[in-house]
Amino acid sequence: MDFEKKLSRLEEIVQKMEKGDLALEESLKLFEEGVQLSRECHSRLSEAETKVKLLMSVSSDGTPVTKDFTTEEN
Repeated sequence: MDFEKKLSRLEEIVQKMEKGDLALEESLKLFEEGVQLSRECHSRLSEAETKVKLLMSVSSDGTPVTKDFTTEEN
């Protein structure tokens, strides 16, 4: 599932839980799914932030610093 779909699903879960009309078991199930989705989205955003920082970095002599993202270790 891509980032946008995960975020959309997370928003859907929040809306359902905010209504307050779910059974306890269903609430726990949705909460667990929401926590997992939140972690996955946060991780993806952190990766994107790292890439943006790398793309915007400049060496001391003023040249852009580049790095191959596919070989970057997490």
